[in-house]
Amino acid sequence: MKQVEAVSPLLVRKYNQPLPRYTSYPTVPVWNDQLDIETWKEQFTTKFAEQNHINGISLYIHLPFCESLCTYCGCNKKITTNHSVEEEYLNAIEKEWNLYRRLMKQIPVVRELHLGGGTPTFFSPKNLQRLLTLITKSSIIHPRHEFSIEGHPNNTTVEHLKMLFDLGFRRISYGVQDNDPQVQKVINRIQPVENVRRATEEARKIGFTSVNYDLIYGLALQTLESIERTINEVIDLKPDRIAFYSYAHVPWTSKAQRLFDENDLPDAETKIQLYLKGKDILTNAGYKDIGMDHFALSDDELYKAWMEGTMHRNFMGYTTQNSGMLLGLGVSSISDTGTAFAQNEKTLHDYYAAVSNGNLPVKKGYLLSKEDMAFRQYILDISCKGYTDFREEDLELLRTYTYPVLSSLEQNRLITWNEKGVKLNDQGHYFIRVICSAFDLYLQRGFKNEKLVFSKAI
Repeated sequence: MKQVEAVSPLLVRKYNQPLPRYTSYPTVPVWNDQLDIETWKEQFTTKFAEQNHINGISLYIHLPFCESLCTYCGCNKKITTNHSVEEEYLNAIEKEWNLYRRLMKQIPVVRELHLGGGTPTFFSPKNLQRLLTLITKSSIIHPRHEFSIEGHPNNTTVEHLKMLFDLGFRRISYGVQDNDPQVQKVINRIQPVENVRRATEEARKIGFTSVNYDLIYGLALQTLESIERTINEVIDLKPDRIAFYSYAHVPWTSKAQRLFDENDLPDAETKIQLYLKGKDILTNAGYKDIGMDHFALSDDELYKAWMEGTMHRNFMGYTTQNSGMLLGLGVSSISDTGTAFAQNEKTLHDYYAAVSNGNLPVKKGYLLSKEDMAFRQYILDISCKGYTDFREEDLELLRTYTYPVLSSLEQNRLITWNEKGVKLNDQGHYFIRVICSAFDLYLQRGFKNEKLVFSKAI
C-alpha cells in the first residue's frame, strides 16, 4: 500500500490559524452591512442580460428546516417538527422569484440548480415538486444542465427521488459525516449505515448518475480507528464523489457547537492525521484527490472537469458548471453576479417581512473593484487548478503583498513560484486555504474584524 507523505507537525502548528474557506473573495466579513437595493438591482439586471443567453444562470435555493439539531452544523437552519412551515416558506420563495423575474428582460436559462439546507428533504415530495415547477415552468432548461440536491439518508424517500429524477435531477449528496455510534451520539446525528445504503441504492436504481457523500474529520470523539472504519464502510457503497471536510469549530456563530465538550475535539496534529488516514484509504481505493477536501472516481464529471481545468468553485462548493452568475433564493442565500455579492436576510422573520412588502430580501453585500476581481481569479485558480499565472498589470500589488508570503511558503516546500506564477507542491495541497490567503489583499493589508470570524485552517 502506498504510504502517505508525512506532514510536518511544525507546519501544522504554524499554519493552523483562522482563515476563510474562500468560497468568495472578498470574504463575507469585508462586505457592507447595508447594500443599496437599487444598486444591486442594476448589477443583477446588467449581468443577467450579459450572461443568460451565453451560459445561462445558476440557482441556489436554501431550504432551512431540520427536524433535529446536529450540534456540529454551522449552517443557517430552523429546527422544527411542524411541517406546516413548508407552505409559508414556499409562498415566500415564490414571491422572491417573481421579484427577480421582473428584473429579467428575457426568459431565464437555468444551467445549474442546487437545493441546499437545512434539510431539503424535510419538505414533502409534493411541496418540492411545487417549488421546482415554479422555477422550471417559467424558465428554459439548458441542455447541459446539472440539478442537484442535498438529501438526508433518514428521510429521503423513493417518492422524493422519483419526483426529482422526473424533473431533471441526476446528482444527490447525502450528509453522512461519520458512522461511529459514539460520534453520532455526541453530534446528535443518529444515522445507521443501512439508511445510507438504502438511500444510495434507491437513488441509483431510479437513475441518479452521481451520488456524493459528505464526511467530516475533526469531530468530537473521532479517532484514527473510527475514521478508518467509517471510510471503509463508505467505500463499500462506492459513492461517485466524497467531500471530506474539516470540521469548522465556530461556536461564536453556531451556538449548538457549545453543547459538547471542546476537550473531546482532536488537536490540530491529530486532526491532520485523521485527514491523512482518510486520504490514504480513499486514494488507494481509486478516488482522485481534487481541489480542496474533495475526492472523485475517475469516471465522475467533477474529476473530468478538474483534469480539463474547467472545475469551478462558488458558494455551493465545487461544480462542473460556471455560468458566471449565481442567484440565491431563500433565507440567508447569497447571489453572485461576478461584479457584486448580495446576501439575504438571515432570519425567517426578516426574510418574510421583506418579500411580503414586495422588496428583495437583501441584507448585505459587496461591489467588487477591478482589483478584487483580479485577485479573486488567483484564488479560484489555486483552489480549482492548483496553480495560477500572474498578470503583468497586477505585479506591483503582487510584489508588495503576495510575494513575501509566497517566499515563506516556498521555504516550507508548499509551492514553487516565480514572477510568472505559482504552483502547489504535493504538501501544499494540505494547505490550500493558507496558499489562497497569500492573494487575500484585505488579509495581507491587515483588515481586522472585531470578532473571530473564521474557523482554523486545519
